Amino acid sequence: AVMRALSFATVSALLAAPLQAAPPHQHGVATLDIAVERTRITLQFESPLDNLVGFERAPRTDAERKALDAALGKLREPAGLFRIDPAAGCKPSTADVKGPTFTAGEHSDVDATFTYDCADATRATHLQTDLFGAFARLQRVQVQVALEKGQRGLELRRPANRIDLRR
Repeated sequence: AVMRALSFATVSALLAAPLQAAPPHQHGVATLDIAVERTRITLQFESPLDNLVGFERAPRTDAERKALDAALGKLREPAGLFRIDPAAGCKPSTADVKGPTFTAGEHSDVDATFTYDCADATRATHLQTDLFGAFARLQRVQVQVALEKGQRGLELRRPANRIDLRR
């Protein structure tokens, strides 16, 4: 139990100390932080709402409400967005999606955290994502991978969809 807590604390600290300053709110760009522990992989995704639906204000029409509901629905089903190397034996556990809060004059973001329970997450050599297929306005994803032995950053550009999970 002490080693598990230590491992989680180490991975949490790695994610809390980004490799570079977080990019400002930028249309077309999202962030994805990946923490790999022995029996769990956690994904934290953040994106301007514009990347997902084409606007950042409260929906004004039925079509905009449907677009927002559809985007949030895709995020609530991470199995359709992320495929972890089968060697790790991972299954989706939780999807916590925080929809936008619409405040006058502010940019709206969507934050989501996905947890996968795994037989041995350290056996995962890669993760495939369909973020670009799901969200046509998304052009780049700034990725940070935190492993027990260190961290690294990379950038996925449309149409790339594979993230190497090895150090």
